[in-house]
Amino acid sequence: MRKEFQIFAEFIKTKNLRHTPQRDKVLDIFLSTEKHVSVDELYKLAKKHYPDIGYTTVYRTMKLLSESGLCGEIDFGDGVLRFEHKYGHEHHDHLICTRCGKFIEAVKPEIEKMQDVLARKYSFAPAKHKLQIFGICRRCLSVGETTAK
Repeated sequence: MRKEFQIFAEFIKTKNLRHTPQRDKVLDIFLSTEKHVSVDELYKLAKKHYPDIGYTTVYRTMKLLSESGLCGEIDFGDGVLRFEHKYGHEHHDHLICTRCGKFIEAVKPEIEKMQDVLARKYSFAPAKHKLQIFGICRRCLSVGETTAK
């Protein structure tokens, strides 16, 4: 059994919820993609493999996966909540183009160190963080679209 399934099973147990095959199916499909995926996209993928799966099951399971720490929720400013793998993946931040929607994942230890310094300075105990920088990507800049939405 993959570690993610064990973590999820233990989390479900601590919440006094039922461990169902449908939830495992959603987790299986989510783990099979490395994309930033919305509930709608994940539902379509799940339906291909598991025609009996319901939209509400996918939605609720993704919320549980997020609570368990297996995935993170991310909003690129377009009104669509997406989920990305968290467990076993290095922390990263995002640069998001407001023109085309492209995003760049950025891993910068210097940013993490600055956040630690800032938290210490203000005697603050951070639980989590995310950095998202919205602007215009190189491709959109090269075609002359220089104003952000």
